[in-house]
Amino acid sequence: MADRLLSTVPHHHSLPENYIRPESQRPRLAEVISDAHVPAVDLSSPDKSHVIAQIADACRSYGFFQVLNHGVPVELMVKMMVIALEFFRLPPEEKAKHYSDDPARKMRLSTSFNIRKETVHNWRDYLRLHCYPLEDYVPEWPSNPSSFKEVASAYCKEVRQLGFRLLGAISLSLGLEEKYMEEVLGEQEQHMAVNYYPKCPQPQLTYGSQTRPMDRGASPTPRLRHQHRRPAAGIE
Repeated sequence: MADRLLSTVPHHHSLPENYIRPESQRPRLAEVISDAHVPAVDLSSPDKSHVIAQIADACRSYGFFQVLNHGVPVELMVKMMVIALEFFRLPPEEKAKHYSDDPARKMRLSTSFNIRKETVHNWRDYLRLHCYPLEDYVPEWPSNPSSFKEVASAYCKEVRQLGFRLLGAISLSLGLEEKYMEEVLGEQEQHMAVNYYPKCPQPQLTYGSQTRPMDRGASPTPRLRHQHRRPAAGIE
């Protein structure tokens, strides 16, 4: 079933029929506002009260915000992107070792969202990795590329700490103790989804990517998400 992966084909010249969405579900690209203001919070600011106030305003007015100077080393982010791209460039027979359509698996390579149940697919491949506690899951992670486990582990640790830092800031913005959300959530499972978006030949017909700067349009995007057994704030 690994032949379903989009990353097995170097270039896609046309959009397969099972990726074409009904017109009512297609992205309205002409309505995208390119100069929209998205709140950006500089976490390196020495004025912590100002940072908390900015986060409070962004959460209240927009529901989301960007962070600058977040502390995750640029070198590590670049390494994560490179190692992810190397993984998706592996030969099909190597990637087939990790492929699964079973959503219950803790580590799996798959495509779209839920390939078993969908009638229209999403234009992406992804590698799902459970990553907390790390020592429980890292042994099952891919060993090819050879540095995958080392780089992905370091990335997970850094982003996990950033997540707690943001939860603390949001707690303070609500007038709560800094550790409030972290303590309420407790020890929860955590996973990372490394997404791969090939250049889409007809993005206006589906949930597809435009030309990206890496790999002639194909770009891996590491995303770290805190998964909880009950509704709660998370980080992607």
